[in-house]
Amino acid sequence: MAPMAASASLFAFALLASSALASPIVSDLGNTNFLARRQSSTSVSTPLGTAKGFADGAGVRFAVSYGSAARWAESIVATSWQLPNNATDPSKMPLLCPQSSVDASEYAEDCLSAVLYVPSSVTSDSNAPTLLWIHGGSFNSGGLTNPGLDGMQLAQTTQSIVVVIQYRLSALGFMAPNGAMNLAVKDVVTSMKFLQIVLPSFGGGASKITLAGQSSGGNMIRALLAAPSASSLFQSAVIHSDPMDYGFLTGSVQSLLQNNFNSLLNCSSIDTACLNSMSLSDILNASDQQFGNAFTIDASATQSEPMRPVNDGTFITTTLNDQSDFPRVAKPILLSTVKNEAAATTYVAEPSFLSTSGYQQFVDWFYPQPKAQDLLASSFYSVPLLADGTAQDARVPLEQMGTDGIWRCAIWTFARSWAANGGKAFVGEYVLGSHYPFNDGVAFCQENSSVCHQDDIYIVFGTAPSPTSSQRALIAEVQARYKAFLHTGNPNPTSGGYATWDAATSTDIPALLLGGSGLVSAGACAIDFWGRKIPYDYQLWHD
Repeated sequence: MAPMAASASLFAFALLASSALASPIVSDLGNTNFLARRQSSTSVSTPLGTAKGFADGAGVRFAVSYGSAARWAESIVATSWQLPNNATDPSKMPLLCPQSSVDASEYAEDCLSAVLYVPSSVTSDSNAPTLLWIHGGSFNSGGLTNPGLDGMQLAQTTQSIVVVIQYRLSALGFMAPNGAMNLAVKDVVTSMKFLQIVLPSFGGGASKITLAGQSSGGNMIRALLAAPSASSLFQSAVIHSDPMDYGFLTGSVQSLLQNNFNSLLNCSSIDTACLNSMSLSDILNASDQQFGNAFTIDASATQSEPMRPVNDGTFITTTLNDQSDFPRVAKPILLSTVKNEAAATTYVAEPSFLSTSGYQQFVDWFYPQPKAQDLLASSFYSVPLLADGTAQDARVPLEQMGTDGIWRCAIWTFARSWAANGGKAFVGEYVLGSHYPFNDGVAFCQENSSVCHQDDIYIVFGTAPSPTSSQRALIAEVQARYKAFLHTGNPNPTSGGYATWDAATSTDIPALLLGGSGLVSAGACAIDFWGRKIPYDYQLWHD
């Protein structure tokens, strides 16, 4: 596949922009004041040894190393229960996986850690479901201490065990010099194998794991849905804001990118001693160069997720889109987006009013032809006139274009395919959220009517700071639907008076408004527009 000129989309760096705006990763789990609560030690006997936890009135939190891995080797399941990073204090949260966005004191290469939130409502004989949360961050940043990821309230409300994990990031997870692929994805497999061993000791069902994740965490889940060897390890999935427009990397593109990364190292790709002696600082520097330049080697790398899951044909065996035969599927899935997914990118790239002519230049520059021309000609993304005859700020249709193309419509197309091949897919859109710290630098995202990328996280976990009555109502609804889904595979609670959430069909997406009433208007996500008249990036980039 030949590289395309420039970036195929203004929004190819959408998630990168969001990450770049981020405040430093915090270790206090957002605004929940988790560590300040009254706590006492609690121990649980597991097949791997005694688990020492830290308790409060709502339950007990257990930090653990779920696996280990030599540098650029596949991870293996832990054979004993160990606190992360050689800690002796069970209240201590794990260090992050190596990433250049934080100080070196905050990360460790030995980082395959998890935190289990076990509520008081789950007892030893509960056989409770488990929600396994996979954090986002463009596969380049973040961890289980991202703001708001205190899982105790969510666990208590859903009567489940909530587990938040972290996995190897950037080059350490996706750019093994020897060509090994998908190491980070296999880290998640390792975590699930570990959980199957220990969950019954905490009152969890070993076979009742539901994967959930946001942004690149959602992409990770999609990769696991495409990996037959992982299928038996989880029962269902919840995917938030996955940029499905990008698709997986192909093997040929990964090879190009791997060759480039290897050229940035002062070691031969087969000199294990040299590679193992490299400092994390040098590896992160090379990784950052790769992250910033990969899209110039091949546009399908994107500026947002240049190191991501690869359709390698052995572990990941399908594209899960129309670039290969879509497999028969059975797992129920929840798929959601937020109203303004592309806002951070749009309003940072163009911080002031955008004229109609400027809008046309943006689209012409960042999309290939004839895609750009067809988008500009569409009524979906025209620049309307205001009452006084002047043109509206063109950032409004530009943001909608990015939201539709990268996230919303690509996810709707995926849902139709999932339904057509035997699975149930429930689709929703958050039109109410809670402003997430990583969007603090974007004025648009602070407006009450905006729901930007990541603004659904506080809602799901019930950790919104000073929630309004509307936010509290949405938290209650979302967690009631999560509870129903975790226990039954259907997000419709038997009580609460919530609207019926119908599954998608091969032709119809009854997408539920989350934080509103009724269904989402299809608009540009109609079956005959995105993916047919307007190609997704993966349709342009496939081998």
